[in-house]
This record gives sequence, C-alpha cells and structure tokens, in this order.
Amino acid sequence: MKIVDARVIVTCPGRNFVTLKIVTDEGVTGVGDATLNGRELAVVSYLRDHVAPLLIGRDPARIEDTWQYLYQGAYWRRGPVTMSAIAAVDTALWDIKGKVAGLPVYQLLGGRSREGVTVYGHANGETVEEVLVEVARYIDLGYRAVRVQCGVPGLPKTYGVSADKLFYEPADAALPSEATWSTQRYLSHVPTVFARVRDEFGPTLRLLHDVHHRLTPIEAARLGRSLEPYALTWMEDPVPADLQEGFRLIRQHTTTPVAVGEVFNSVFDAAQLIREQLIDYIRTTVVHAGGITHLRRIFDLAALHHVRSGSHGATDLSPVCMAAALQLDISIPNFGLQEYMRHTAQTDEVFPHGYHYADGYLHPAEAPGLGVDIDEEAAARYPYAPAYLPVNRLEDGTVHPW
Repeated sequence: MKIVDARVIVTCPGRNFVTLKIVTDEGVTGVGDATLNGRELAVVSYLRDHVAPLLIGRDPARIEDTWQYLYQGAYWRRGPVTMSAIAAVDTALWDIKGKVAGLPVYQLLGGRSREGVTVYGHANGETVEEVLVEVARYIDLGYRAVRVQCGVPGLPKTYGVSADKLFYEPADAALPSEATWSTQRYLSHVPTVFARVRDEFGPTLRLLHDVHHRLTPIEAARLGRSLEPYALTWMEDPVPADLQEGFRLIRQHTTTPVAVGEVFNSVFDAAQLIREQLIDYIRTTVVHAGGITHLRRIFDLAALHHVRSGSHGATDLSPVCMAAALQLDISIPNFGLQEYMRHTAQTDEVFPHGYHYADGYLHPAEAPGLGVDIDEEAAARYPYAPAYLPVNRLEDGTVHPW
C-alpha cells in the first residue's frame, strides 16, 4: 500500500478548520486535524508546500518512521506550525491503520482502560447569578465536572465569558479585538464566585477555573491559596509557561492543583514541569503536540510522575481532533479529564463522526480507524474567513498576556 494523494482542506463552518486527507492506492483514506487558531494558513502552506509532496509513495503503515522523517528531517524542529502539520499526518496514518486492521484506534493502543471519557463543560456568565444558572444547566445535562468563568466587576468584557453558552468561539474578529484587564479586580472577585458555587451545589461537583496565563507566579500563588476552601479539581494556566521555574513558587504556596499545556508542542515543553511534579494535569492536544504518536509519549512520561491528562478541547479543535483524542483518553492509564466544547450543527455536518456524549461521558466511535471523516462537498460551502483571538491591555494601556 502506498500514499498517492495528500490534500489540505480549509473550511469555515462558523470557525476555521484545516484538515489533511491522505489517500492510498487501495482507496483507504485517513484524516488529520491541522488547525492552529488564528494562524491557520501558516499550517496550510507548511503542509501543501513542504510536507504533502514528501508523502507521495510512502508506506502509510510506517507511522513511527514517517513521524521521525518529518520531525528529524526538517532541521527546524518543533513550534506550533511544524508540530500541527506533523500531527495531521500522524493522525491520518493512525486512521488508515485502524481501517486496515478493522479496529478502532484505541484497540491498537492497548484497548480500553475505562468505560467512558469524563468530560467537563464551560459554565460562564457576566454575573455570579448567571454563572449559577449555567452550572445548573450543565448538571442537568449530566456533567460531573464544570469549568467556571465569571465576568469581573468593573471590566467591560472578560475573556472566557460568552453570549452563546454552548458554542463559544473566542476568535471573534478579522483583526484582533482588544479588552481591558485588571489583576486586582480579578483576584478579589474570583474567590467570591466559587464560594457561591460551592454553597449552591455542594462539595462533590468537580470545579475548574481557567486563569488564561494572566498572573505572575506570586499572584497565582495568592489565587490558589484563596481557592483552597472550594477544592478545585484544577486551576488552569495560572501563568505563562515560558519561565517554568515560576511554577515552583506556585507549588510552595498552594495545594490547589495546577493544569497547563494547551499551547505546548512537544514533550520538551512539558518535561521539567512533569519531572519536578510542578503540575497535576497536562493539557497538550493531539493537533498541537505532534499527533497521537507524540502525545502518547507525553502522557507516558506524565504517568511516571503522578500527572494526569486533561487535554484541551475547545471549538478550534475539529471533530477530527476530538475523535483522535478520545482514542487516547479511553486507553491511557493516567487519564484525568477531557475538555468538551460542543461544535455547531454546521461543523458536525462537515465532519460526520461516531463519538457521542451520554451522562457526563464521551464515548469514542467503534468504527475502524478514528470514526470520523470530512464531507468535502459540505466543507466547500464554507470558505476561509480570517479570525483572530483578542488582545488584553491593562487599564493603563499596557499589553498583557491574554
């Protein structure tokens, strides 16, 4: 069996997605997600101009060899563009391997380690009262874990708080929009939100919160300490992970668990945090961390150091990525949680898939391969539209980590 075609498909059914479809001479196809939110066309060019020509004539069964060929052979290694492109190839090859074997991919990864994949949803509101309504709605939908985000009094807009509560899309403009941020207002308000949520819903609901990289280590330590009475499952992205020594300071001052890694591209980004046990959950994804092959390596390292998975699952990850993530989630021993932001009906039309949600769990497809595809005719009806994530500024106008 040989690869005879590798085509890149760009579509925007409400938001942009980049998909690689690999075709073999025996008619077996595989798909991989290559979406990089706000920088999609950079990956499109990387795939079309630099990767797809290298795949023609290769044996699709040689997944590891192809991964090393694209990673080691590029000289310019890692980074979000390169690793998203490699991820798309890797994921598509796993899809083909599963189809040839007649098995869902998770069976090739060792089989099930659990019956379902526990997911969390996003409850958000401009006010605490709106947040309580949204948390109750997710509980009614069967969720056992809920991320809580709330507007900050005195700020006109807060990242993570949306008008559409089920289909939130933060990349909202053809040029980046700008918002105002105040760390002091935020640190004063967040503990009061979780006090109300715990008082309303009791001690057993798993609660999470995303800081979106906005604090310094000592500020994050203060937040973590103030949230300890409310027993969060995790505090996500408390600081930018560029200076990883900063996580030691957080760890010294709070027992609130920490989750990080959605912007990581490789095991080298996560190795220090994992080995020093400075985090509790690693949030790397199939699409941005080199595909199933490399993400499994990250999870294996994490398992040795009592760190669990908690993969990013926002709407900018297509159903192809979610289908692939579930194959790993169901099989690894150190699974923690899977983020699950639902896609729109238009997106589901473009990406027909077999995974499904029931009673707080996602269940991977049982079809051979990943159990997902792309309808190219439907995709063609939704052309690419530029969209960027917003930029934050402090009240004095200084650009701030979003």
